[in-house]
Amino acid sequence: MTLAMFATFIVHILLGLPLFLALLLTAVVGFFFIDADMIGRMLPQQFFGGINVFSLMAIPLFILAGNLMNSAGLTQRLMTLARTLVGHWRGGLGYVNVVSSVFFAGVNGSAVADTSALGSLLVPAMKKEGYSVPYAAGLTAGSSLIGPIIPPSIFMILYASLTNTSVGALFLAGVIPGVILGCAFMMMNWVYARRAGLPVSGEKPTLARLWSASWGALPALLAPLIIVGGIVLGVVTPTESGALTVLYVVMVGLLAGQLSLARFWSALIETARLTSAIFLIMAASATISWLLSYAQVPKSFVALLEPFIEQPVLVLLLLSGITFITGMFMEEVSALMLLTPIFVPVAMAAGIDPVHLGVVITLNITIALITPPMGACVFVAAAVSKLEITALFKTIWPFVLLALSVLLLLILFPALTLWLPRVLGGYA
Repeated sequence: MTLAMFATFIVHILLGLPLFLALLLTAVVGFFFIDADMIGRMLPQQFFGGINVFSLMAIPLFILAGNLMNSAGLTQRLMTLARTLVGHWRGGLGYVNVVSSVFFAGVNGSAVADTSALGSLLVPAMKKEGYSVPYAAGLTAGSSLIGPIIPPSIFMILYASLTNTSVGALFLAGVIPGVILGCAFMMMNWVYARRAGLPVSGEKPTLARLWSASWGALPALLAPLIIVGGIVLGVVTPTESGALTVLYVVMVGLLAGQLSLARFWSALIETARLTSAIFLIMAASATISWLLSYAQVPKSFVALLEPFIEQPVLVLLLLSGITFITGMFMEEVSALMLLTPIFVPVAMAAGIDPVHLGVVITLNITIALITPPMGACVFVAAAVSKLEITALFKTIWPFVLLALSVLLLLILFPALTLWLPRVLGGYA
C-alpha cells in the first residue's frame, strides 16, 4: 500500500497537479487498499478533522501580524537597526542580512517571506558593495532559515498540534538554535568578506544614532516578547497570543500613521491566500497520516528501528536523514504532517525528548527550503536577484552544509534546545 501511494504521489506531482490534490488522490489510492467503502465516510471526516484544531488558528493570526508589520513599515525599522548595529563592519551588508533575518524571525516566522523582503532590498546593495550575486542570494536564502526556528514558528505550531507538545516550550527551545544558526552564517560572511577583500563601509554609529534606531525599532522588537512571554507565562494560549499580536500591530501602525485601510486590506488578502494554501495541504496530509496510522505503518517503523533504540543520537541521525531526503522532494508542511506521526513513536521509544525532537525536525524541514530541486527560498532568491535557478542551486550547497552542521550540533547536545524551556518555562 505504501509503495503504491508513494508512486501515485510522484506521478501526480510530475503531472503538475496542485499539491493538495495530489495528496488527496494519493489518499484515495490508499483507501482502495484498505476498504473502498470508507472513502465517502472517512476521507471527508479526516480532511476536515485535520484542520479542525483550535491551536491551528494561531497560524493565520501570526501570518497576518507579520504582513501587517510589513505594511506598517515596522520591518523596515528592524532593518535600519540592523544596519546601524553591524553595517559599519567589513562586509557590513552581509552581517545586516543575517541580523535582519534574526529580527524578522520574531515577526512572522516565514523563511520565504524573509527571503523575499530582504532579497529585494539587500542583494542589489550587496552587489554594489562587491559581493558576488550568487553569494548574496545564497546568504539571503540561507539566513532566512532562522525565521521558522526563532518564535513564532508555523512549523512548531503544526508539530505541537500533532504531538500535544507545549507550544511555549517549543518556542523557547528554538531561541538558542536560531541564534547559533545566525552566528554560523555571520562567521561564514566574516570569512567571505576577508577572502573577497571587501572594504570597511561606513563609520561607527554614534550613541545618538544607536538610540534613534533602537527607539524606532522598539515597537517591532516588543512583538516577539508579547508572543513568547504571554504563552510561557500562561496568560494566553498561542491562538490568543496571535490575536493579541495582531491587535498590537494594528494599534502601533495606526498611531504611527503608516497603516492605511488599503494596506490593511492588502495584508488580509495576502494572509487569506497563504493560509488557504497551507490549510489545504494540512488537511490532505492529515488524511494520509490517518491512513498510514490505520495501516500500522508507525508501528512497523518502530520495529524496523528497534535495533537502534538504545542509541538515541543514532536514531535522531537516521530520522534526520529521512527528513532531509523527504524535504528535498516534498513541500515542507506536508512532509512535516506525514513524518511526525511516524517519527514520534520511535523517538519516544528511544527516550528522546519531544521538545528536542520538535526543534530537530523543524530545523531539518526548514533546511529543505534551500535544497534542490524544491527549495522555495532558492527560487525566491533567484527571482529577486535575477539569477538562473540552476546557477544558484550550484552555489547553495555551502549554506546547506553549514545549516546541517548546526543541526548535527543540536542532535549531539540536546541541552542547547532544552536549557531555556527548563529555566524560563519550567519544562520538566
